[in-house]
Amino acid sequence: MPLLPHAKKALRTSLRKAQYNAVRRSKMRHAIKKFRRTLSEDDLKDVFSAVDRALKQHLIHINKAARLKSRLSHLLVKSDRPVSSPSHTAKSTKNKSKLVSIKKKKVAKKVTKKSVKPKKAAAKKVKKSPRKPVKAVRKTVKQPQ
Repeated sequence: MPLLPHAKKALRTSLRKAQYNAVRRSKMRHAIKKFRRTLSEDDLKDVFSAVDRALKQHLIHINKAARLKSRLSHLLVKSDRPVSSPSHTAKSTKNKSKLVSIKKKKVAKKVTKKSVKPKKAAAKKVKKSPRKPVKAVRKTVKQPQ
C-alpha cells in the first residue's frame, strides 16, 4: 500500500482508469465475437467503431487495430455470404459470361496502360531563403582609464 498522499491518489486514479479500460476492451472483444458468429456487414461496422474507439483511448496499438480490421474484413470476403460488389453476385450462366467479358476488358486496359511511357520527373527547384544573412557587428566597449 502507498504511504504518501500523492501515491494514494495515483493508486485511486489508476484503478479508476483500469476499470474504464476493462469496459472499453470488453466491448471491443464482444463486438469481434459477435461479428465472427454472424459475419454481417453491420456487425463489421460495429467492430470497426469499437476498434477505433479503443485505439483513440490508447488501449491498443495502431498496428493491432489495422491488423484486426484487415483480418476481419477478409473473413467477410471469404465467407459465402453475398457482398454488395457485382463480382460476387453473378451466379447464373448469363451473368458469368458477362463477368468473364468484363474481366477480359479490364485485362486489356491493364495491358494498354503498361505500354504508356512514364513522364519524366521534373527537376526540383531550390528555394532561396527570404532573409538576408546578418553580418556580425562587433561592438567595442571602452574601458575606464
